[in-house]
Amino acid sequence: MNSFNEDTDWFTPVKSTSVDVLERPEAGWSDWDTSVFSITPDDVLEVLGPDADEVLANADVDVDELIRLINAETTLLPPITIPDEVSQDRVASGLAAEQPSAPPAALVEAAGKWKRRFLKAAVATVLVTISGGGATAIAMDKSVTVDVDGEAKTVRTYESTVGEILADEGIAVGEHDALSPSPQAKVGDGGKISLDRGRLVKATVDGEQREGWVRSVSVDEALDQLKIDDEGAWVSHDRNMAVPLDGLSLEVKSLKTVTLFDGGNPPQQIRTNAVTVDELLKAQNLTLGAEDKLETAADLRITNGAEVHISRTGVSVINATETVEQSVEEIPDGSLMKGSKEVIDPGEPGEQIVTYRVTLKNGQETNREKLGAKVTKEPKAKKVKVGTKLPPDGEVWDRLAQCEATGNWAINTGNGYYGGLQFNKSTWDAYGGGQYAAYPHQATREQQIAVATKLRDARGGYSAWPHCQSRLGLS
Repeated sequence: MNSFNEDTDWFTPVKSTSVDVLERPEAGWSDWDTSVFSITPDDVLEVLGPDADEVLANADVDVDELIRLINAETTLLPPITIPDEVSQDRVASGLAAEQPSAPPAALVEAAGKWKRRFLKAAVATVLVTISGGGATAIAMDKSVTVDVDGEAKTVRTYESTVGEILADEGIAVGEHDALSPSPQAKVGDGGKISLDRGRLVKATVDGEQREGWVRSVSVDEALDQLKIDDEGAWVSHDRNMAVPLDGLSLEVKSLKTVTLFDGGNPPQQIRTNAVTVDELLKAQNLTLGAEDKLETAADLRITNGAEVHISRTGVSVINATETVEQSVEEIPDGSLMKGSKEVIDPGEPGEQIVTYRVTLKNGQETNREKLGAKVTKEPKAKKVKVGTKLPPDGEVWDRLAQCEATGNWAINTGNGYYGGLQFNKSTWDAYGGGQYAAYPHQATREQQIAVATKLRDARGGYSAWPHCQSRLGLS
C-alpha cells in the first residue's frame, strides 16, 4: 500500500532531491555581478506583480525568506543553459585566462530568459508549499481584460506585463497598432489591455491617390483620421461600415459648386460631386449636338468654383405670323386741290404664316432663311381721294419758282429757305404750311402754292419775294 498522502505529503520529497546544475569550470565565474545569475528581490517582486505585498502578506513570508526557500536544495529547478559560444570562448582562451570585467552578453541573456521561463513557477510552488494550499497561487493568477479592436475577452494569467500577457495569448503588436498600456507596463488583477490594430486605407479623392493608417474605426471615422474633407461628399462605401483588418480601398468625390454656362441660357450654379466635366454633363443629363462645342476638355477635373461653358449652335424651322400689306386705291377728285389726298376707306391689312429656317448660336440668331408663306387673311385695299384741281394762277407761281429756285419745288440748300418759293420755317408755319409738311420742300407744288397764296393775299401782293417781284414785273 502506498503511504503517500496527496493532501499532506505532496510537498514532502519521497526521494532525494537536488538542484540541477551544469558541470562547468569553477575558476573565473564567481567574481561577476551575482545579481545576473541569482534570484534577487526585484526578480521576485516582478513575478508577483502589482499585488506583491498582498501575496507575501497572505503567505506570511518576506522576499528574502522566499528567495532562500527557492534556493533551497529541496527545490529542483531547471539549469541555466550556457550558450555554446560562451563555453567555446572560455575553452579557447584557456581556463586560467584572465576573467573579463563583465559577463558575456549571451550569458546575461540566457540567465534572463531562464528567469522569465521558470521563476514564476518556482515562486508559485514555494508559496503554495509554505501557505499549505492554493490560495497564494490563486492570488498570483490575475484576471485581465484584453480588448482587441473593441472585442473584449477576460483571460487568467500569471504573467506580469502587457507584453507578456499578449505573447501568452498569441497576440502580436504591429508597428501601426495602438497599444495601451505600453508593453513594459505591469498589469494587476482586474486590469485592462487595449489593442487597436492599424488598417491601411487607400483613398482616391477626386481622382488623386492618398493613403494612410487608421485604427479600428468606421469608414466615416477613417476619413476624419486621414483629414479628408467629406462634408457632402460621395463615398463609395457605407460610412458606417467597419474598416477591415486587411485594409480598404475607397473613392471619395467632394462636394463642389460649379457655374454652368449652357448656350444662351442664364448662368446656373450647380452643387455636384462630379470629378470631371464629362461626369458633370452626364449627371445633369446634358448632351451636345453636332454643332455644339464644349469650351473645356471633357476629362478636365472640376474644382470648387469652376466654370463650365457650352457653346450651342442649333438650326430650327419656325412658323411666324406676319402682316400682308394692303394695296392703295387712288380716286381722282376735281374738288380737291392738286397734291391733296383724303382717305375715304382705311381698308385692312391681311395676315400670312411664313416658314423660316433659323440658325442660333448661344441663343443669338445668326441666320434666317425664308422657306415659304401661306396667306391666312386677305388684305382689304385702302381707298384715297387724290385732288386734281389746279390753282387759277398756277402759271405765275411757276414763273416765281423758276426765279427763286430754278423751278425746283423740293430744293433745300441749307441756307434756311426751302422749296420752290423759298419759305423760311416760321413763315411756312404761320400760314398753315404745317398741315401739309414740316418743311416747305417736303410739300407738293400745289401745297406750297396754297400757302403762298395766303401769304400774297395777306400782304396785298408779291412783296414777300421782292427780287423776283421786280424782275418779273409783279405788283
